[in-house]
Amino acid sequence: MPAEIVIHNGALMTFDEAQPQAEALAISGGKITHVGTDAEVMAQIGAETRVIDAQGGTVLPGFIDSHVHLFGGSVELEYLNLYGVKGLDEMRRLILPYAKANPDDKLLFCVMADYGILGTGSTLTRQDLDTILPDRPLAMFAPDHHTVWANTTALKAAGLLEGGEVDAGSEIVMGADGLASGELLEPGAYSPVLALTRHGGRDMLGLTSGKDPVPPATAQQREMDKDVIARGLAHCAAQGITGLHLMDGNRYQLELLSELEAEGRLICRCTVPFHLRGTDPVERIGHEAPSMRADYQGDKLRCIHVKMFIDGVIESGTALMLRPYPGDLGAGGNTGDEVFTQEHFVAACAEADRLGFQIAVHAIGDAAVRRTIDAFEAAQKANGTRDSRHRVEHIEVMHLDDLPRLSELGIVASLQPGHAPRGHIFPPEGVTNYLHPDQIPGAYAWQSIRESGAKVVFSTDWPVIPVDVMRSIKAAIAPLDLGKEWADQSQSLTDTLASYTRDNAWVEFAEDRRGRLKPGMDADVAVLSHDLTRLAPENITEAEARATIMGGEVTFQR
Repeated sequence: MPAEIVIHNGALMTFDEAQPQAEALAISGGKITHVGTDAEVMAQIGAETRVIDAQGGTVLPGFIDSHVHLFGGSVELEYLNLYGVKGLDEMRRLILPYAKANPDDKLLFCVMADYGILGTGSTLTRQDLDTILPDRPLAMFAPDHHTVWANTTALKAAGLLEGGEVDAGSEIVMGADGLASGELLEPGAYSPVLALTRHGGRDMLGLTSGKDPVPPATAQQREMDKDVIARGLAHCAAQGITGLHLMDGNRYQLELLSELEAEGRLICRCTVPFHLRGTDPVERIGHEAPSMRADYQGDKLRCIHVKMFIDGVIESGTALMLRPYPGDLGAGGNTGDEVFTQEHFVAACAEADRLGFQIAVHAIGDAAVRRTIDAFEAAQKANGTRDSRHRVEHIEVMHLDDLPRLSELGIVASLQPGHAPRGHIFPPEGVTNYLHPDQIPGAYAWQSIRESGAKVVFSTDWPVIPVDVMRSIKAAIAPLDLGKEWADQSQSLTDTLASYTRDNAWVEFAEDRRGRLKPGMDADVAVLSHDLTRLAPENITEAEARATIMGGEVTFQR
């Protein structure tokens, strides 16, 4: 029987120990049917076979981005991107034409506004933004999505100008005049502003509350939301991505993705979590999460994990640290914000684990990482040890005493190389200002974590950074040299690619179906423009996806 698709003339990286390298592969019925030489595979061509010439480029399992915010990332492709912008004049030059081009937007929303957009030591205020756009609501996201800055008109429209009640770990920063300064820290503070965006904040509900839209989205809004997600999926497929692990979730997103699948528009496999906030009772897990999981266990769309935040981020002083931050950020003994009390968090982990869920926890500061490890260990003691593959997301700062505990407890380190100051994406001097010198050895310690025996998976956290896989690979294999106090944490190319393919399939419990180019495996394949092994690490971004195949269907071809 002729193959449906043949990929030949490639430099295959199979991640199959029995056959690590090959030249070609054949696909039929959504599965890989043969991996071998060009001669073997080309003999399977028929009149209807689709032939893809890899032209010597790397062919490997489709990339799986194991930490994304799909809905938010898709929406943000439409907003004004302020990445790299510095100063009010440059902001004004970009924002005013954007405002003119979007007269119907209730809120002019911008993304990727750096914490240092006004220079080191200066924080955006509502008055700054008022000088740009005084008569229309204007707001902007920090790249990490933990801070929003809003002008006076936006604060009034959101009902926040005079402050208000917020969740633990969130803050409406108040000015000396007794009114909100314009800086809103964490979802509990900025959600009312997001409710003014084009999508009414529906794109962020899975992150900010884990709840569905209230009132429910109209039929027109659902179609709008589906269309933007479909564009985001196409954007991901263009990077060679065949799978996504969403780190925000609600039933609404699952419904939208399920409808896209029925329409033939779900071109990346998606796992969607049940999201539990620090203010939610533990009982919410048992009441809602099992039914979400039971309703979504398909081949392309699944609910398998519970997501929680235990802290914020370093740059805003909300990441949870073992001791106060240095300098002004540590004023008053600030060690960051406790999103969960530890008792509540341990109880939530124990309950999610008891119900058989994988757990993924946002933990950035060294205290947050320790608390998460402690909670996973407590869950093991309460429920017994099982193959849980619980994950700590980010691990940006870690006390070295906690390093061996990851492998001892079977905890997965879910890392984003592009987040690091050495990752070529954010200003390299940024985080150093917020850490004590003795914290640096445990900061962004990718190779140290890998050498400890812990399982390491890589991702982007899109839209915190672009979902462009190659930029994250460069961050891992060719990181910036930040000086002698920063140990070299460079990753090998093979380890990096494994952490983006084989190991990400493993962490979603799909290692028997995906993550390797092997007969019988799902035909999720990325064909790249270059042989990655022949590119210098610093030039790895010259490569791009030439074709992407998911489940035997070509989802992208350049």
